[in-house]
Amino acid sequence: MEYRQLGRSGLRVSVLSMGTMTFGGKDQFGRLGNTDVAGAKRQIDMCLDAGVNLIDTANMYSGGLSEEIVGKALAGRRDKVLISDKVRMKMGDGPNEQGLSRQHILEQVEASLRRLGTDHLDIYHVHEWDGQTPLEETLQTLDSLVRSGKVRYLGVSNYTGWQLMKALAASDAHGWERFVSNQIYYSLESRDAEYELVPLSLDQGLGVMVWSPLAGGLLSGKYRRGQQASEGRHLTEWSEPPVRDEEKLYNTIETVVDIASAHGASPAQVSLAYLLAKPAVTTLVIGARKDEQLADNLGAAEVALSAEDVDRLDKVSAPYLIYPHWHQAAAASDRFGVPDLALHGRAR
Repeated sequence: MEYRQLGRSGLRVSVLSMGTMTFGGKDQFGRLGNTDVAGAKRQIDMCLDAGVNLIDTANMYSGGLSEEIVGKALAGRRDKVLISDKVRMKMGDGPNEQGLSRQHILEQVEASLRRLGTDHLDIYHVHEWDGQTPLEETLQTLDSLVRSGKVRYLGVSNYTGWQLMKALAASDAHGWERFVSNQIYYSLESRDAEYELVPLSLDQGLGVMVWSPLAGGLLSGKYRRGQQASEGRHLTEWSEPPVRDEEKLYNTIETVVDIASAHGASPAQVSLAYLLAKPAVTTLVIGARKDEQLADNLGAAEVALSAEDVDRLDKVSAPYLIYPHWHQAAAASDRFGVPDLALHGRAR
């Protein structure tokens, strides 16, 4: 297992992290999985044996049940792993039970620590933007959690480029702790993050944690053109992530399958290995309903793609150049820096 620095922090994390959205199976999360404590212990053992040192969860996963299961599964071995958690989403019916206010953050961090059975969180992500809470209130509260020792590092998830840059600028202006992790959706199915978020992460020193790197299973190899998968959701039922170009998706899948065959690897492993070859990516959050799926995903750490493989995948999955990127490609490419090349790579 390879370990990478998380942005400009001194924290080293495994290139594969364990996701826990499948733990609990409460309410809408039951469609994704219902792993219990025994199953969680078994899957955590598999990850630890493979060298994984980071477990990612969120307070909203199954209404806190995922955190409880993680806490029980880690009892007696909390020091073996890093824990990443999140705050922002709705956790009750009251007017202050969602968002990024000081009230909600402080209430939820205590609840998360209690459910996890720990005295600190290694990485604490704001899970989504809150446009109704003053940004300074959120950032000052997060800074206080780091100073208190309840949180070691701060992360952000699902922000736009301007929102993230505004937050970083405010932290710098006030001398508050900065975000070091940017947890985003990024996959061969959709490389939207390359427009702003990946270049920004490179420029500002944030390590990228990727959620849903297999696009909810679309890139696992079980979905093929003209065939109905034996299990899983049909494309017309997909909402997160949304499929906007089915033809392009199947062209990408066919390229993945061809490269996987040449490497003696699975399509899922190739899809994951591709992301690990991309700039700024620190770790991929993988989760699975079944142990065999998890075992296959863990094998991605051993797959090394050639530059030609990456170029083929870059070309077939390339995002359309939206403004101002097409204009910059035509008029400014002679002065591109490293962040720019995250979108305007050599396959362009």
